[in-house]
Amino acid sequence: MNKAELIHEVQKRMGAETSRASAERAVEAVLGAVASGIKQDKQVQIVGFGAFAVTRRAARRGFNPHTKKPMTIKAMKTVRFKPGTELKAAL
Repeated sequence: MNKAELIHEVQKRMGAETSRASAERAVEAVLGAVASGIKQDKQVQIVGFGAFAVTRRAARRGFNPHTKKPMTIKAMKTVRFKPGTELKAAL
């Protein structure tokens, strides 16, 4: 599912009187809130859905796929998602 499909699904679930623009604003608001929560608190937990958390990846050895030469990949921060029990049960 891409973002446009997500907006369409939100619009359907909100009811026939909901416009696409308001569904898009709702999706943007949720995604923006999750992003700012991750930046501020380093974790966003949505009970029944899952948790987004910032983790740190250590520097590691890799290779350039074009030249096949070894290289060092820098340490970085990344976001991990851990699904909640209700989401796992729905799968």
